Amino acid sequence: MTNKTIGFIGVGYMGHGMARNIVEKGWPLIVMGHRNRVPVDDLRGRGASEAKTPKEMAEQADIIHICVSNSPQVESLIRGPEGILASGKEGLIVIDCTTSDPVSTETLAGELAAAGMVLVDAPLGRTPKEAEAGTLDTMVGCDPDTLEIIRPVLECWAGNIVHLGPVGIGHKMKLINNFIAVGYGALFSEALAVAKRAGISPDQFHAVIGSGRMRSGFYDTFMQYVIERDENAHKFSLFNAHKDMCYLANMATSVGAANFIGSVVKNYCATAEAMGKGDHYLPMLSDHVAALNGVSLADQD
Repeated sequence: MTNKTIGFIGVGYMGHGMARNIVEKGWPLIVMGHRNRVPVDDLRGRGASEAKTPKEMAEQADIIHICVSNSPQVESLIRGPEGILASGKEGLIVIDCTTSDPVSTETLAGELAAAGMVLVDAPLGRTPKEAEAGTLDTMVGCDPDTLEIIRPVLECWAGNIVHLGPVGIGHKMKLINNFIAVGYGALFSEALAVAKRAGISPDQFHAVIGSGRMRSGFYDTFMQYVIERDENAHKFSLFNAHKDMCYLANMATSVGAANFIGSVVKNYCATAEAMGKGDHYLPMLSDHVAALNGVSLADQD
C-alpha cells in the first residue's frame, strides 16, 4: 500500500468509478460528503474515510482530485473559507478533473503556487462505463516532475494518459475535444431532422451512415438513443454541453480565434436548456432539433 493519502471531491457519474478504483488498488482514500449519499456510503464501505470540508481533506491528504461540474464550483472548493487554500498545506497537489474554463484554471494555479501547492489539470475522456472499468482517457497539464508523482494514481483510473504540457493546456484540449463531440451531436441532430423532413427515416439514415466511413464510437452511442431510444446510451447532459461551449467561446475570445461553428453549436444547446431540457443527455438533442423542424424521430415512418 502506498504511503500517500488521496482525497476525492465529486463522486458522481464519473468520480465514483475513479474513486472506487483508487481505493480498491490500495491507496488510502478520503471522500467528501455529497448530497447523494449512495456513492459516498459505497466508497466508505470499501475502506474510504470521509471529510466534511475541502480544508479538512487537504489537511489529511497528499493529493486531492476535484471532479465536479464547472469552474465556479472548483473556485469555491479552492478559495472558500473552508476551502483547500485555507488549509495552508504546502506540497499539496490538486488534480482538477472537471471540464473547467482554462482562464480560471491558470488563475487558480497561480494562487495555489503562491501558497506552496500545485494545481494539475487532468480532464477526462470517455464515459462512466470506462470510469468504473478504470480505463478513462485523461489529458494532463503539469510539469514533468509532478507528473511522475501523480502517474501511479492516474493509472488507477486512466487507461490512456496524455501529458500535453504545462498547467491549463489539459483543459484547453478538453474543450476542443468536447467541441468536436457536441459539434457532431448538433450536426447529426440537424442532419436527422432534415432527412426526416425529406422523407428519410432514422432507420434509413442509419443504414447508410452507420455502414460507412462516418461511423464512430460517438456515432454509435448517439444513434443508440435515436434508433433504440436508450436514454442512458451516452450520459452527458445538455446543461454541461452548453457550459462547455460557453467555456470554448471564452477561450476562443482570449486567444483571438474565430469560432463561428462553435456559436451555432452553443446556441443549439442554449435553446434546449432554455426550453427546460438541460437535464437531457446529448443524443436527446436530436429530438429537440427535430421538434424545431416539426418532425419526430421517435416515429420511424
